[in-house]
Amino acid sequence: MSKAEDYQHITVLLHEAVDGLNIREDGVYVDGTFGRGGHSRLILSKLGAAGRLVVFDKDPQAIAVANQLADQDKRVSVVHDGFATFQTALNQLSIEKIDGALFDLGISSPQIDEGERGFSFRFDAPLDMRMDPTRGMSAAEWLAVASEQELHEVIKNYGEERFSRQIARAIVAARQEAPIDTTRKLAQLVAQNVHTHERGQDPATRTFQAVRIFINRELEEVEAVLPQVVGRLSEGGRLAVIAFHSLEDRIVKQFMKKHSQHVPLPRWAAVKESDLPQPPLVLVGKAIKPGETETSANPRARSAVLRLAERTAGSFTAE
Repeated sequence: MSKAEDYQHITVLLHEAVDGLNIREDGVYVDGTFGRGGHSRLILSKLGAAGRLVVFDKDPQAIAVANQLADQDKRVSVVHDGFATFQTALNQLSIEKIDGALFDLGISSPQIDEGERGFSFRFDAPLDMRMDPTRGMSAAEWLAVASEQELHEVIKNYGEERFSRQIARAIVAARQEAPIDTTRKLAQLVAQNVHTHERGQDPATRTFQAVRIFINRELEEVEAVLPQVVGRLSEGGRLAVIAFHSLEDRIVKQFMKKHSQHVPLPRWAAVKESDLPQPPLVLVGKAIKPGETETSANPRARSAVLRLAERTAGSFTAE
């Protein structure tokens, strides 16, 4: 298959995430990762005629689907860019405040399942890995020029791969003989240098994850967008984030925790908690994970974690 719309895409934590936004009929909402529009369509079903939805995505195929939706529903505005451009995009749309934002982080099933995109070691394809293949450096291009130390750091830090140094050394040696320009070449090279791995997991899993995260600047985008969102949320507005691996979730968890607590004071400070400035966020419940029914129907949902926070009247200054 090559057409994005041919894929069956199961939206993870669909109702939990949208219900968590506590939709106001006349509100303005952002879907920061449109994908194939599962969350967006449910949000629209809860909005009235005066409501508005802004959707972001890097992927041209996702944008094609989003544009079709926007043609049918004038409440929808489409931004073909990463969500790190949040502030700029809202300014261009003359939107000052929003009532909620939802981010479904990471890679989508259609991107994995379309072998030619180069995200998966299950297919032999050009090693691209860009969510937007019209911009930036492909994975193959980066592997051709990155230093051994940079390769090691990326694979270790983004893939949490214990054999990162051996893999980096092997990549540098192999590219002297021939370019590492297909998914199969990289997967075979990694397999030769990963001596132990989790049962049921391909040896290349962690390295492919690391390279994809690096090429698409996924963690940097999450770190960039969270303060932008809080600065734009109206009082009572909600932030909902679904993460699929520990690196993303750690960023989200720490950000929400930090901005839902009072500024630490010395023990000797004679100040009542009620006299302290109100934090800009309050956490909404505990982290939510998919139930057994959802994970049975969609095994890719197993690692998903949804976190929710609500904007208060407290002031917020992005650092």
